[in-house]
Amino acid sequence: MFFFFDFDNYVKMIRLAWNEKVPKARYYYLAVLLIGVPIVSSFHAICFLLDGLLFPDLKKVEVREPIFMVGHARSGTTLTHRLLSKDSGRFSSFMLYELYFPSLIQKKVIRAIARFDEEKMGGLLLGQVRAWEEWRYGKMRHMHDMGLTEYEEDDIVLYWSMAAGFWITKMPYMGDLDFYAMNDWTASKRRRYNDFYRECIRRQLYLNGPDKIHLSKNPMYSGRVASLIEAFPDARIVVNVRNPYETIPSLLSIMRAGWKQLGWDDEKQAETLKILANQSWHTYLHPIETLDASPQTRGAIVDYRDLTSDPAATIERVYRDLALPLSDDYRESLVGEGKRERQHQTRHTYSLEQFGLEADAIRNELGVLFDRFGWDDPDENGTDASGPDGEEGGTIAG
Repeated sequence: MFFFFDFDNYVKMIRLAWNEKVPKARYYYLAVLLIGVPIVSSFHAICFLLDGLLFPDLKKVEVREPIFMVGHARSGTTLTHRLLSKDSGRFSSFMLYELYFPSLIQKKVIRAIARFDEEKMGGLLLGQVRAWEEWRYGKMRHMHDMGLTEYEEDDIVLYWSMAAGFWITKMPYMGDLDFYAMNDWTASKRRRYNDFYRECIRRQLYLNGPDKIHLSKNPMYSGRVASLIEAFPDARIVVNVRNPYETIPSLLSIMRAGWKQLGWDDEKQAETLKILANQSWHTYLHPIETLDASPQTRGAIVDYRDLTSDPAATIERVYRDLALPLSDDYRESLVGEGKRERQHQTRHTYSLEQFGLEADAIRNELGVLFDRFGWDDPDENGTDASGPDGEEGGTIAG
């Protein structure tokens, strides 16, 4: 299969960057889009084409019963994903560097270089990479522990295809760019996206083991659960839920922090944050409504309160709901992971008021879920509308 590239999005992003009022942001992103993207995307396209020639067995790899983990940003998807990923003999996931290098040949070359560095160079290159990671991600790690060898959101594999919602973390143009509402796209556009996404998953399975289950964490995909089931009829869905008084301002805070570092116009930031907040209603409702309406699809719901109070029991319940056997070794490892997670706290704080959000408005929009999960009871939630964020979030969400 050829490398997918969304030319419509690409042209639109160039136009938006060209008309940006902030000179620093305008010149930087025009350089990225007009110079960086053609070079990098062309390189990926060549490598993607070579995969089929160099690895003829790739076509035999099938994506069977993938697990897609969704939920509003900051609802516990990252924690759930990383706990499940500890069952490494069962699951296959993308590390961050593998998302930025989607072809099989790229991944194999990078792994070969890493082995050579470890065996022949004493980890010299690894030290340089770790230093770069600290420079690049260190300031944001109190919000999200990000690194090149950490498992991350599948959405990023479409970054150089100009089809990833991760671009919104760079360019605050929600309302002009739509990476979310896949269910409303034409059938042909959905098919092009998901066919390419499947090809990327196949390459990762070829690398990690074709008998494994692909495990995906994508808060962005909360808006496209119906489309995922359409493209992957045997998919299993995990939905993370957390009190929206906590998640919505937390997401807006982390997004605004990233945009401030890039120097975007305050008015544009505020406009995008408003759209993002309003999108939250669909983000909360669509995954659960779709599961309720799809009895043929296996699904599990993870309550953030259960996840943080008793991770081991919560993950065991997920395994039961998804009809997955749980090994004794993995069950034992969950106990240790749970202790570490309960000791974790972040410095990230937030409030509804700083983003002009009203608790009553959120309650009115999501009343059915407040009733279902008991979010009105302060004793059940253990927190009010502001306070420390105990969740390790995601790149866009988590």
